[in-house]
Amino acid sequence: MIKIGILGGIGSGKSFVANKFGFPVFDADKEVSQIYKKDKKTFKKLRKKLPKYFNSFPIDKKEVSFAILDRKENLKKIVKIIHLEVRKKMFFFLKKNKKKKIVILDIPLLLENKLNKKNDILIFVQAKKSEVLSRLKKRNNFNKKLFHKFNNIQLPLDYKKNKSQFIVKNDFKNKTVIKYVNNILKEILK
Repeated sequence: MIKIGILGGIGSGKSFVANKFGFPVFDADKEVSQIYKKDKKTFKKLRKKLPKYFNSFPIDKKEVSFAILDRKENLKKIVKIIHLEVRKKMFFFLKKNKKKKIVILDIPLLLENKLNKKNDILIFVQAKKSEVLSRLKKRNNFNKKLFHKFNNIQLPLDYKKNKSQFIVKNDFKNKTVIKYVNNILKEILK
């Protein structure tokens, strides 16, 4: 099984690119949303660590945002709890798809949490800053302070770019991205 990790900044279109490959995608952001909605055990862990912020289940993303913005150290506590669950879900996904030729890992903190293996293929999604910012501002839950906090826990984009074997210059157009994806697949599968 070939594992492809998708790297890039917040709002660069990692999920957009990941879904163009036509192979199973592990989407960490979707998994986190499911954890907030359905995982009572994780809620209890969060409530135990941060009782001031978490008092009702399912977890409201606004509570998470408030906790992160309220105290600097809260983000690390939340990430530690949530990423343990995301890691478990990723291993289950890999096991379930072990017979697939390729799987895509769309995990924002892939390198930061050392979830990649040496022979995984890394693809960096590059997008214009102006395009990224205008897309982020259209999100109904966009918060600039939160954006900066999450950005600060990520490795520098240049580092991620240098670690990658391929770069997709994302203009958020299907035609362009599919062309990049097809070229990458040709290269990988030859």
